[in-house]
Amino acid sequence: MQRRLFIGVLLTALVLAGVLLFVTRPRPTAASTPTTSTNPAEGARFAFGPEGAKVTVVEFSNYLCPHCRDHDNEVFPQIQRDYINTGKVRYLFRDLPFSLPDGSPQPNVVRAGEAAACAAEQNRYLEYREILFRSQTLWGGLSLDNLDKFLEDLARQLSLDTAKFTACLTSGSQRAGVLADQQLAGRLGISETPTFIVNGQQYVGARSYEEWKALLDKALAQK
Repeated sequence: MQRRLFIGVLLTALVLAGVLLFVTRPRPTAASTPTTSTNPAEGARFAFGPEGAKVTVVEFSNYLCPHCRDHDNEVFPQIQRDYINTGKVRYLFRDLPFSLPDGSPQPNVVRAGEAAACAAEQNRYLEYREILFRSQTLWGGLSLDNLDKFLEDLARQLSLDTAKFTACLTSGSQRAGVLADQQLAGRLGISETPTFIVNGQQYVGARSYEEWKALLDKALAQK
């Protein structure tokens, strides 16, 4: 009798424990659900120019890409002067680290993207982006430990608050944003850099400023 009573109590306790576990286990939230959007502008972290601009440009680039370097350091400043600062164009930047043979993204390019995002927290995204491109041959082959020191030195050269920058970089808080850009590029079928999307139309490869001027003027006229 006592044995049957003990077994009954034990089974009741197990059932109650199971119900409690089901009720209290963590539930997935909207923030933890991966987006499947194919809108190239949705969720972009770095935007310049008014939201109501007639033309939107989305750039996917890689910090070790020489053609990206040439565009961002030589052509983009002219686009910024003539189209972004005048309110005609809204320009968005997105990261595209390439995948290695094992499927993982380029670690140094991901880290560079994280560093640029940390600089953006101090409103120095464009300046840090420029110096990353100009020094790409110096940091591209560094180990991650040495890379972090190099990225911190770049922040110091730009007179950033290096304590805040280092805390941001070491926290890894910006990595998800870089990888989200890479995943979006995959959904859009983008595999080369630089790739630009101008009002929904995709263009691959660097162009001269004169070519960009003709492209943007045409897009503005069509609106």
